[in-house]
Amino acid sequence: MEAADYEVLSVREQLFHERVRECIISTLLFATLYILCHVALTHFKKPAEFTTVDDEDATVNKIALELCTFTLAVALGAVLLLPFSIISNEVLLSLPRNYYIQWLNGSLIHGLWNLVFLFSNLSLIFLMPFAYFFTESEGFAGSRKGVLARVYETVVMLMLLTLLVLGMVWVASAIVDNKASRESLYDFWEYYLPYLYSCISFLGVLLLLVCTPLGLARMFSVTGKLLVKPRLLEDLEEQLYCSAFEEAALTRRICNPTSCWLHLDMELLHRQVLALQTQRVLLEKRRKASAWQRNLGYPLAMLCLLVLTGLSVLTVAIHILELLIDEAAMPRGMQDASLGQVSFSKLGSFGAVIQVVLIFYLMVSSVVGFYSSPFFRSLRPRWHDTAMTQIIGNCVCLLVLSSALPVFSRTLGLTRFDLLGDFGRFNWLGNFYIVFLYNAAFAGLTTLCLVKTFTAAVRAELIRAFGLDRLPLPVSGFPRASRKTQHQ
Repeated sequence: MEAADYEVLSVREQLFHERVRECIISTLLFATLYILCHVALTHFKKPAEFTTVDDEDATVNKIALELCTFTLAVALGAVLLLPFSIISNEVLLSLPRNYYIQWLNGSLIHGLWNLVFLFSNLSLIFLMPFAYFFTESEGFAGSRKGVLARVYETVVMLMLLTLLVLGMVWVASAIVDNKASRESLYDFWEYYLPYLYSCISFLGVLLLLVCTPLGLARMFSVTGKLLVKPRLLEDLEEQLYCSAFEEAALTRRICNPTSCWLHLDMELLHRQVLALQTQRVLLEKRRKASAWQRNLGYPLAMLCLLVLTGLSVLTVAIHILELLIDEAAMPRGMQDASLGQVSFSKLGSFGAVIQVVLIFYLMVSSVVGFYSSPFFRSLRPRWHDTAMTQIIGNCVCLLVLSSALPVFSRTLGLTRFDLLGDFGRFNWLGNFYIVFLYNAAFAGLTTLCLVKTFTAAVRAELIRAFGLDRLPLPVSGFPRASRKTQHQ
């Protein structure tokens, strides 16, 4: 064998080893995310649905739970996708020839982006509708009962839904671009599925536009409930006294249920007592908190929230100015660029860390705002009391939000890392008016929510701190005379 053949063989072996290494790394990462999501869903699911007398329903719920676990793992992977890429780029810039990080390369990052895109399509279009129809199916009339009969009915319903959705998307694409719609009929995989996912991602970006400003405003109140406030802002002794007084009154009413005037709901009274006991235990824990936790933890947390929120709004404002000055700030897709050549932040590694922190902060804020909105408040999961259909709805919504996070971050200018793979093929990302109006709407809604919520919260805390909430309400006109004065 000649030397050229040895060189070709060595190149092939090297490519083979790199591909095997990428597959192993991707499998390990997804397995870790899958285990974490399985543990989380196990703590939220309703145990009664998995220990029923009917083994068929329990089997169906277990299969649906595994599909939800897969979907939630994909959603978590979509959240980590952009931060992992930014950090990998900075690591390759800092250590370009380190032997221990040779596995971290552009091919691995591109592969992860493509896998997340593929699994997101698979979960949104097939797995989650299958899980919902599977839990609601009973089998066709006249067929034998069993899991297989439910599978047949679910597959038929899923096929009909797929045809309906694809037809609607094809009609929408024909209205927008007739030539592109003809091409989609001949090239289903390369055009049609990315276009469908582009529509879903656009809906997710719009949902983030509504939920994130609301979540940024709600983060202050949520953090205030989780942390122990200074004694200037909160009177724990008074709250403990009121809680103990209400608990004693309800306990006395339960022990003496006889009443000729009122019909007492004993189950409701027991639930109220349990809620008051839980509240009293939490208040006692907060009273036993150390002085450092009371006087330092809460101010530092609020300061961090203010800094992160201010940086987010400032970054969006700077991006709006860049859009007006130079169209090069428009988001675009990066298909063939390699990592480790240039930093995507003007501040270097420090700026990259800030970008990652802001992306995670906005994602957490969007989830808080999503569950705080009146439209989706009923979907909020409860500890060991979440129905299977509610778990499916939560997984679908979280996947829509997380898969739109890279597009959301790039549209707002939180990072200059361009979208990889099929994420960069979204046509509406190149529309200047859509991107500019989106940034302006986000900045306006965030400022409005923060001003309204922060001023109301500060006003309420000041009123509570100075005891103005305990003052008697003003009465219009002259005060009413007492009975003794009237008698005299």
